Amino acid sequence: MHRIGHGIMGLVALLFLGATSIDTSEAQDLRVGAGKNVGGMIVFVAQGKGIFAKHGLNTKVVVRKTGAALTKSLAAGEIDFAPATFTNLPVALEKGIKLKGVVGYVGGHFNSPTSDGNIGIIARGKGINSIKDLKGKKVGVKFGSAGDLYLQEILRKNGMSKRDIKRINVSPSSYVSAIDSGGIDAVVAWEPKVTDALDKIKGSKLISRGGGHVCFCAGMHGKPEVVYKDRKRTQAFVDAMAEAAHFLRDPKNADEVAEIGSRFLRGTAPSLVKRSIKHIVYDARIGGGTMAAFKGSVKLLIAQKKMKKPYDPARYLDTSFIDDTIKRHPEWFSDIK
Repeated sequence: MHRIGHGIMGLVALLFLGATSIDTSEAQDLRVGAGKNVGGMIVFVAQGKGIFAKHGLNTKVVVRKTGAALTKSLAAGEIDFAPATFTNLPVALEKGIKLKGVVGYVGGHFNSPTSDGNIGIIARGKGINSIKDLKGKKVGVKFGSAGDLYLQEILRKNGMSKRDIKRINVSPSSYVSAIDSGGIDAVVAWEPKVTDALDKIKGSKLISRGGGHVCFCAGMHGKPEVVYKDRKRTQAFVDAMAEAAHFLRDPKNADEVAEIGSRFLRGTAPSLVKRSIKHIVYDARIGGGTMAAFKGSVKLLIAQKKMKKPYDPARYLDTSFIDDTIKRHPEWFSDIK
């Protein structure tokens, strides 16, 4: 009996190991891109919390500094899914790049055509207390970014244009140092740089945050041949993103989320992550509101002569995957309207 017992135990162990190896071999490889800022928190949480793995995905997260760099990596086949904001993506679509957006990444586009609470304009120096005080001043911004579109729109609403300021192209990684050194009088930034600049720069002030001027919004997309080659894998990816977004939004997980974010954003303290993400909407849903937000961004891009004509968002967005997720897992969306 003793020998038989050991034999059975050994067989059970082998069967267990065999099942484990089968599960591992069946895990599907996936390369997911994310921006080097707290906008990428859904991806970071999905990876750091093991949610991608839970959904059968062996995922590698690829972090890039800008949306343009992510799009370039996607086009080169280096990653399978990546985000790009609605304030610059339509330009690439008009030029002929073929992409299909399948799940939300950042922004409140599901419910609103504008969502820009994570963008802010920080100024340093006497006499700059409002947008109109920027006239004749040196303002740093990354040309072609969502922050650039925000700046030009808020100037317009204040009876000004980019010709009324000295607009200087500044890399997001240099926002804090550029204004701290006195090279510029103000900077247009997004989180966590907004909060970081206010923390580090003596005498700095926030002269604008959000205000419903643009949609700093993005969905995750891939090439059609990648999205539809394996619909099961794409569905697993969308499911994981939705579950991660739900975990991220839960206040009781704030400390864990902040710690995960700091691991992916090296040099960013958990406390800064925690304070920054309060200004951002994380919603995996895409729908009619998303299409309205996309159209609104296109309208602004046309007005600024960056696009020639309207672009139908239905050519880009495919809601079928997230609709299926919502139907099967309503609990992941119960905390949002």
